[in-house]
Amino acid sequence: MRSKKHHERTRAQESSNAIERMYITMRHLFNRGFYKPMGVSGETLRKSLLLLRPEIYGSVGDEKAELEGLIYVIDRLPQGIEECTFINLTSDEGYSTSHFTPIIPEKRRRNCYRIDDEQMNIEITRGRSEIYDILTHLTFLFIESHKISNRVLINEQGSTTRDWKKIEKTVLSKKELTQKEREVAITHAANILGRTFNELSSIYKEFATPSQPERFLHIIYWLGKLAIEELVNNNKRTVTFSPVLRERIGHHIHGEIWADEIKDQLHKNNLLDRPIHIISANMHSVMNTLFAFEVIKPNKQEGDIFEVYQSLSKKENQSLRNKVTKQALQNGMIYIEDTSGTNIDVQIFDTSKLDVDKMDIKVSETSLKQKKPVILVMDYAFGEQAYETIDELLKPFKQNKTEYHLNVESISIMGKAGILEGGKGDIMIPSAHIFEGTADNYPFENELKRKDLEGQGISICEGSMVTVLGTSLQNKDILKFFYNSTWQVIGLEMEGAHYQKAIQAASKVRGSIKPNVKVRYAYYASDNPLKTGATLASGGLGTSGVKPTYLITRTILEQIFN
Repeated sequence: MRSKKHHERTRAQESSNAIERMYITMRHLFNRGFYKPMGVSGETLRKSLLLLRPEIYGSVGDEKAELEGLIYVIDRLPQGIEECTFINLTSDEGYSTSHFTPIIPEKRRRNCYRIDDEQMNIEITRGRSEIYDILTHLTFLFIESHKISNRVLINEQGSTTRDWKKIEKTVLSKKELTQKEREVAITHAANILGRTFNELSSIYKEFATPSQPERFLHIIYWLGKLAIEELVNNNKRTVTFSPVLRERIGHHIHGEIWADEIKDQLHKNNLLDRPIHIISANMHSVMNTLFAFEVIKPNKQEGDIFEVYQSLSKKENQSLRNKVTKQALQNGMIYIEDTSGTNIDVQIFDTSKLDVDKMDIKVSETSLKQKKPVILVMDYAFGEQAYETIDELLKPFKQNKTEYHLNVESISIMGKAGILEGGKGDIMIPSAHIFEGTADNYPFENELKRKDLEGQGISICEGSMVTVLGTSLQNKDILKFFYNSTWQVIGLEMEGAHYQKAIQAASKVRGSIKPNVKVRYAYYASDNPLKTGATLASGGLGTSGVKPTYLITRTILEQIFN
């Protein structure tokens, strides 16, 4: 018994050390200004990632190619990055006013620019977490690309297998493929990747885009081609960090511009002295909870309203969503589209303009009329960016030498997180955030309680949550350790500790907001990384995320309004 437990602990410790090594290495490479991913400098990152074998990257350590992990990474990097030998991470340095068209990855809001055939620039405006995120994904990509070259290179002179020559011919011909030609190419690719014809056929469409139906072959070819170039001609791929980025990082430049614009709008609309409730959420759930009922007017049967939210979340219902937005803008909503580079849009709701009779949530009309609270909804931050944005937002507003302290009454954080006991769509209510890789922990009095959310057929758990350095670095050993240890962790996410650090600094240290500011945290599960096939790489939540999202939103609003 002791030896098994001892072995598990050691594996968890090994993994924990590997994560720490990766972060120290990334910071070192960033300070140095450049590195060659397949050279000596990139070796620590590769070795650490292979030692970790995070759940999201599946079989990255095996000889065969990892397909689900590849989709996950490709969705978060700019289209065409597989063709680039030079990847340059920059700050916001003015490319938006140039002739370059921004390339925005499918699953990450960031501007990228293809400078020429060989170079891709990726704009970093969301802090260090974004750099870690990109470098982790790139490391995975480089490992996969070298797996391909190892399988297709016959000798050091650059001779390649027949399978590779066939793939090369298909990709370079750039013509539209018939079903027969596509299946022939998939057969050659299956040999190269160590996967079955069936596995590749079923995943092929997931890579396709309207402009690039054969994108899967294209990605495999270019990943292999650049790895062959490195091995045969010593033409090493390079990742660089621009001097401006290195100078600016950690200085809250974007967060300050973002927060100033919000306070400016509050000032212009005479809302600065009103009680303010900040909610970090998506850009639809608060607006829909306040205005969808009036626009759509469902029959007042139990459960109907969640069906309304469900129909609003369907792609084809854009015109319905537009009606709700229009209604909101006419009744006290101010929308601030981000121009600061934080990629965080904001909605401000002046509740004195709400019609209580047209809402289907519990509202104390007397309290609402007396207090006239202002609800400020900010889109999700990314990792460390949560500290930067909330820290700047809670600072006093200066106007003509006068300092206004914001009257912040509550801060509510909701979002997606990985769950360790339960499954997709369940709700987690944290009592503390523990910061991974450190002994830092942030306990707090959560205004949201299990009883507030019960009775809707959704499982709810309460306990500590870990704020991880990056979701794509977790593996089962670390998660089991968190789950089974005395920390009794129920889930993991990326922002909680950063938000709480900023709130505690503002309320308890700086005194810029009330010391007794109310906090609410609730997350719904996007995945269970302890269950095989239930990681983030297994796909999105679909409509199963709708009910928990709105249940949390409605509960937060009811607490604010009563």
